Formats: sequence, structure tokens, C-alpha cells
Amino acid sequence: MSANNHHAFVLMGVSGSGKSVVASELARQLGAAFIDGDFLHPRANINKMSGGEPLNDDDRAPWLEAICDAIYAMQRTHAVSLVVCSALKKKYRDQLRRGSNNVTFLWMKGDYTLIESRLKARKNHFFKPQMLQTQFATLEAPGADETDVIALDIAPPVEQVIEQAISDIRRVTGNATR
Repeated sequence: MSANNHHAFVLMGVSGSGKSVVASELARQLGAAFIDGDFLHPRANINKMSGGEPLNDDDRAPWLEAICDAIYAMQRTHAVSLVVCSALKKKYRDQLRRGSNNVTFLWMKGDYTLIESRLKARKNHFFKPQMLQTQFATLEAPGADETDVIALDIAPPVEQVIEQAISDIRRVTGNATR
């Protein structure tokens, strides 16, 4: 597989949808490159979210640019790359699309009640469960025009979600995983 055919998958969705858990296991099983976009947030963003304040578009701009750069760098050397990024608005997804060729979004799709229960069970994460309402309000569900978005139902056990994601990745890449 040439570098031109290398593919990045952005695991998107609201906080608590399982993006990081699924992506890290996908990376392990597929031998794929992986980065959690949370680690690319500027300090000011982390401090703002830790204080219970939602981010605005100006806050997200440098973060999305850092993710674009990470996707570009990963695609140069890896057939399959996995990136965790909420990508809640279409314009954020569009920015990530412009940053690189061969990007597909895996939308970790679940209902509010399920995700809220997951967030309440979380420890040692800067995201506060009460911010979930803001994330759902911000989420622009991908429409039919976003043909590079695959919805993954997160209600089944995580092992089934991972199996479905692997199937989708192999379908998109023609089975290339390393």
C-alpha cells in the first residue's frame, strides 16, 4: 500500500461514547497508529473544560489544526491510522477532511442516557458529565451528504462495537491493516 493509499479513521462523537477505548483496542488488534486528540488540546482548553466551561470555535481552532497535522504525519508512514476527535460539527469534520486525503469518520453513536451513565462512572478525566448536554446540543449529526461517515451503534458490548469497526475499516481499506 503506497503512502497515497494510507487511510486515517477519526473516531468521533460526544465524550463518553467510547472513542478512546475502541480506538486503542483497534490499534492493538490492527497494528495501526493511534493518537487520542485529547492529548493535543492546548493547556488553556484543558483548563477551561476542567472548570466546567464548554469550548467555543476559537478554542477548538488550534486543536483541530494540531489534529490535521497529526493525521498528515501518521498517514506518511502507516497504512491505517486512528485518531480520536469529537468532531461534533460538520465544519470541524470538513477541516479534518481538508487536512489530508483518505479520511473516514467512525461516528460512535449512542443516546444521551447511555453516555451519561458512562461519564458518571469515569474517573480521572477532565470532562465533566454536566457538559454532556452542551456536547449533544453542539453535535451536528452527519447527514447523507457526508458519505465518509460510518455510524457505529455503541449500545452493544464494546467487543461487538470493536468487531463492527474492524469490519468497517477492512471494507474501506480493502483489508490493509499494517
